[in-house]
Amino acid sequence: MTATSAQIRRGVIACVFAAALAGCSSSPSAGSAAGTSTSAAVSTTAAAGSSSAAGTSAAAAVITIKNFAFTTPSSVSPGATITVRNDDSTDHTVTADSGGAFDDKAPPGTSTFTAPSKPGSYPFHCTIHPFMKGTLVVQ
Repeated sequence: MTATSAQIRRGVIACVFAAALAGCSSSPSAGSAAGTSTSAAVSTTAAAGSSSAAGTSAAAAVITIKNFAFTTPSSVSPGATITVRNDDSTDHTVTADSGGAFDDKAPPGTSTFTAPSKPGSYPFHCTIHPFMKGTLVVQ
């Protein structure tokens, strides 16, 4: 039974990875849209403007992980407490691409980390699923 579950999980991850790669060519926000199972739906969602955290103010400092995709707030304040809400059933991370600005282990449920104190754009990824990418804007 475990081998079958592992095979199914690998198949699902491969499909999500293929969909994420197909949606990556349009814009950085396409990969952080409300993650769907097809690349056309990802692009449409990003273009239409998701009603989730994508257009929220700095006061709502929540990064959501759902369907192997990040949704980030439009910006956060320097030093703000960032809540990571992982709606997937698997572990993820929210890891700054460079400089060690943040590295949050994001198990299913919620976790928190502190935003960098210096304003700027901080690209990040999931170390477990490298195709998952996002950018945290601090201003």
